[in-house]
Amino acid sequence: MLALGLVIVYGILRLVNFAYGELVMIGGYIMYLLTAFSPAPWLIVGLLAIIAAMLTSLFTELVAFRPVREKSLTAMLITSFAVSTLLQNAALLAISPRARAITLPELFQTSVIIAGISVPWRNITTIIACVITLTLLTVLLRRTVLGIALRAAADNFTMTRMLGVPANTVISAAFAMSGIMAGIVSIFWMGRSSSVTPTVGLHPLLVAFVACVIGGMRSLTGAVVGGFVYAIIISLLGVILPPGLIEFREAFMFIIVIFILLFRPEGLIRSKTSEERVG
Repeated sequence: MLALGLVIVYGILRLVNFAYGELVMIGGYIMYLLTAFSPAPWLIVGLLAIIAAMLTSLFTELVAFRPVREKSLTAMLITSFAVSTLLQNAALLAISPRARAITLPELFQTSVIIAGISVPWRNITTIIACVITLTLLTVLLRRTVLGIALRAAADNFTMTRMLGVPANTVISAAFAMSGIMAGIVSIFWMGRSSSVTPTVGLHPLLVAFVACVIGGMRSLTGAVVGGFVYAIIISLLGVILPPGLIEFREAFMFIIVIFILLFRPEGLIRSKTSEERVG
């Protein structure tokens, strides 16, 4: 899902948003503050975390990326690093550099026996949430005017603008959708550790970026396929590697990614869209 958020923005702006992981961090801190200092029910907490991630994504697009959008790709890339550092330091100064515990519902802490195997409920709810989100995203992109505009902009942004589609609206919609994705991810990512830190978004961002590279940076289908391929490979490495090398499986993963790119540099799913950048 995080890979999809990256690809949605990249498809229009050709921008790899390295500040995207901080949206997961924002969602985590909203959950920490609400569960620690308010009696709000957990469904409301999760919804507010998603909204906060979406609004932060929109705010960064308006304040940081829009002024440099017509500059070079290098300017936008540097801006994304600057936004990432700014958000991390804001959390560090405003709250704490130490991990803060998040109070999670009982669902995230229990398991169910399936075919004799104990499966955490958080894994099951993660799968269900992914299926629902991907289904809704597919319907939105294929059956709504906004979705058609987004797909058209990713295909040929100049022609889309000439046909009367407002550029700022399309780009803001892309950032809003990616923010919603990050907010949903933050709920389940924090559910794994029950804590949040200023740098908690770095690891999921790296995983999402690798998934995009594997599947194809310019294909929504590729982002989904890349995510599954990454998960399968990293799981197989956990089984195949000897115990002494388990902690180095990320390194082996990158070696495999390099081999994939040697034979398929555009990713596993080749996009049919044309090369174009907004500006």
